[in-house]
Amino acid sequence: MIRSGRAGLAPFALLSASYFAHVGFFNPYLALWLKDMGFGLVAISLLTAAQAATRVVGPYGWGWLSDRTGERVKLLRYGATASMLVGLGLFLNLPVAALFGVLLVMFIHTSFMMPMSEAAMAHRVTHEGQLDVHRYGRVRLWGSWGFLVTVVAAGWWFERHGLSSFPAWTVGTLVLVAVSVWWMPDLKEQVEAANERLPIGPILRQAQVRWLFAAIFFHIFAHVLVYVFFSLYLDELGYSKTAIGLFWAVGVIVEIAWFYGQGRWSGRISWPAWLVVASLLMVLRMVLTAGAAQWWWVLLLAQALHAVTFAAHHTACISLISQHFSGRLRGRGQALFTVVGYGCTGVVGGAIGGVLSEHWGLSAVFWLSSAAALVAVVCGLRVQRLH
Repeated sequence: MIRSGRAGLAPFALLSASYFAHVGFFNPYLALWLKDMGFGLVAISLLTAAQAATRVVGPYGWGWLSDRTGERVKLLRYGATASMLVGLGLFLNLPVAALFGVLLVMFIHTSFMMPMSEAAMAHRVTHEGQLDVHRYGRVRLWGSWGFLVTVVAAGWWFERHGLSSFPAWTVGTLVLVAVSVWWMPDLKEQVEAANERLPIGPILRQAQVRWLFAAIFFHIFAHVLVYVFFSLYLDELGYSKTAIGLFWAVGVIVEIAWFYGQGRWSGRISWPAWLVVASLLMVLRMVLTAGAAQWWWVLLLAQALHAVTFAAHHTACISLISQHFSGRLRGRGQALFTVVGYGCTGVVGGAIGGVLSEHWGLSAVFWLSSAAALVAVVCGLRVQRLH
């Protein structure tokens, strides 16, 4: 396996930083912008679910295409440019159906960017079948920095100037994403001959892989409810937009710390064991959020658990997916991780969360999240036993 130096990984760091700079303001404040536009909770849930809907089928289709052509960089350039142009539609005063269409097309072209980039980067930082978590973390933390900058800056800006500039923030950050992918060297990866392509079915039929995807689904389902409803929940509790941005920032700061030092910490237990630990802490985090978010110091503690509930869990998933879907299956494996973890969970979570919050209040969403995390604990234990 050829291993890239720092220079070879720099384009991936820049793409990670710019992409998550876009996510850092878009995901936390999309629901608040839609609320400011006059949409109700159910409509907001359906509109935010558009992103998850594209992740159900989009990443795997794009991943299959990139495996067949080897043209990952060209596909990334197309996706970034198209999403930037489609994002201009947010400046228009659109009804729900038309706005859903704009978001859907935009998300179709951004949904595959990270799994495709992750697959290409994993290829470069994997040695003898094992992911180099130290080097992976040093690249991935730039995405966390990008998220941190925009989630804080956007909270400060929207607090003082209102949410009318949300479309401008969208297009501006997508311009940065487009610049980063056009800066990447256009290197075509080697494509295997047709008779050498490996079927993915036998891997998916393995009990350990099935339980792994079940653990991924329920754990990230718990997180998706946070992504969609956390800002609305804090807004309802009376927190300012600046405070909301700072609470998001706390999670990102501890996430950066984890990615930076994970090479020293992650090897103390196995990756399946990290799945269990992360889900147990997610149960605790959601119980604190649902039951005591009116006390800022409790909410601060809950957000600090993000270091393990997201960062450690994410690296464990990337490592385990890379082990099971190596070589010519890597692109499809990472795409399936996105489909199961962020596509299916987003569609289900957005729909259920919207109905639940409409009838029983936003705190009920986080009680559901804690229950989902508890199911993820059981699935993680099965993965650990089979491992």
